[in-house]
Amino acid sequence: MAELENADGKEEEQKGQKGISRDGSVHGFESLHRLLSASLKPEIFNEVSRMLLGLNCGSALKTIDLPPSAISLSSKYDFDVQAFCFRADRELLREPRIVRVGLIQNSIVLPTTAPFSDQKKAIMQRLKPMIDAAGASGVNILCLQEAWTMPFAFCTREKRWCEFAEPVDGESTQFLQDLARKYNMVVVSPILERDVNHGETLWNTAIIIGNHGNIIGKHRKNHIPRVGDFNESTYYMEGNTGHPVFETAFGKIAINICYGRHHPLNWLAFGLNGAEIVFNPSATVGELSEPMWPIEARNAAIANSYYVASINRVGTEVFPNPFTSGDGKPQHADFGHFYGSSYFSAPDASCTPSLSRCRDGLIISDMDLNLCRQLKDKWGFRMTARYDLYAELLSQYVKPDFEPQVITDPSLQKRPL
Repeated sequence: MAELENADGKEEEQKGQKGISRDGSVHGFESLHRLLSASLKPEIFNEVSRMLLGLNCGSALKTIDLPPSAISLSSKYDFDVQAFCFRADRELLREPRIVRVGLIQNSIVLPTTAPFSDQKKAIMQRLKPMIDAAGASGVNILCLQEAWTMPFAFCTREKRWCEFAEPVDGESTQFLQDLARKYNMVVVSPILERDVNHGETLWNTAIIIGNHGNIIGKHRKNHIPRVGDFNESTYYMEGNTGHPVFETAFGKIAINICYGRHHPLNWLAFGLNGAEIVFNPSATVGELSEPMWPIEARNAAIANSYYVASINRVGTEVFPNPFTSGDGKPQHADFGHFYGSSYFSAPDASCTPSLSRCRDGLIISDMDLNLCRQLKDKWGFRMTARYDLYAELLSQYVKPDFEPQVITDPSLQKRPL
């Protein structure tokens, strides 16, 4: 008993030092925003929120009242649900172009030791009421998290997880096609793809399902990480689909999968191709990337004058066989805590609060796509960019004989003794 009490005391001490509980909460709060809301006086909280989240067209983001059926589903099935509204200035020549967008973050349901078919089925059953809540709320475009049909096993280097791979028109797509038709909703489905037409090659792929249940197209992950545990090239390599933008019934969308968010030119390319909303389905853990999470997507939205929708899975996934990552750490059976915190960013630098760090969730946002052009007109980033200079530098940089343009102060040259 004494040993147990000491262990509990040590765990509590570690919680206090790190501020993050074992379940992923922040001192018992599901997100930083909720901690601040509960801890600060309203007038102080409002000012802090302005500083952290920005203003949309000069005002704080407004929340959206969702239908009782969606709220009931979130209560019955225990998932976080939040909804906000981005507006644009009223124009004289264009009507508002409002699209309602939803993101789902979820944990796995069964242990990774369960039969693979049972794991996949359980995840689909878990997501069904969350998708129903999105549909009941009138969501036009819904995006799921990276590799949503399976545990994020890509860093174990065990090949048996490849069994989760499926073709573009496979089981998960068929599951979502029915729901897309039912709710007149475009669905972005990131999966582990098995390319049966090219030697059963595997790809990290996002499939875009149209609101009539049709398959509009696919995009394969452009950038593959080789960072700590996240060395995913054992399973798939860099994608071959470029930077496609998909014109849907509700707007022009693109998918920048996970690690691609660390590459500014990747964001730029989707913008040059005309994206109005870029989704970033991800799987990332706190120790590795959380300080970057609120910054990169928001910066991309500002720099490229489009909306960004950031999705991260949630929970800790424990695998049957310990693995190492080559970074000097001892072997371990999990990657750490996937901290959720999915959120939206707008081109005017405003953003929503994030979903829970420790619970499944659905976040919804109304977006007036007119804001994209309004911010292009305001800041003139496209007109003032020097693409000719950038293109010339890049064309030289990729050559073997490239020399950086560095001008050295002559006084720094070595003088003779």
